Amino acid sequence: MIYDDKGNVLALDKENDSYTGTTFPGGHVEKDEIFQESIIREIWEETGLEIQNPRLCGVYHWTKCGVHNVLFLYKTNEFGGKLKSSDEGQVYWISLEEFKRKELATGMEYVLQILESPQINECYMHLENGKYVGILY
Repeated sequence: MIYDDKGNVLALDKENDSYTGTTFPGGHVEKDEIFQESIIREIWEETGLEIQNPRLCGVYHWTKCGVHNVLFLYKTNEFGGKLKSSDEGQVYWISLEEFKRKELATGMEYVLQILESPQINECYMHLENGKYVGILY
């Protein structure tokens, strides 16, 4: 989550993917890349912004097709550069309250709880009646 001092967050309307809806920019770790470097690179690729000092805030994970997937959640308010959208979708600044009212990508309600709470730092998503449901820790 990239945020400014005016109560806004950087949103991404994810397109052309099985994971759709409004989310935060992010991505995958490349071979031999450390996590912090990967988030800095992914943010630049998807938004044109150069972030500094991303702070690890939590973990979001689930198992699908026998593979345990793990997302590390970071946030920062230190950034520079010119905002631009990418093939991932449109990026734009929006108030956090407006963000919460959008059609969010699956699991984003749990991600927000982790990023906003100093007491919650993990979410495990599991299938319940054919739908993913999160447990917060």
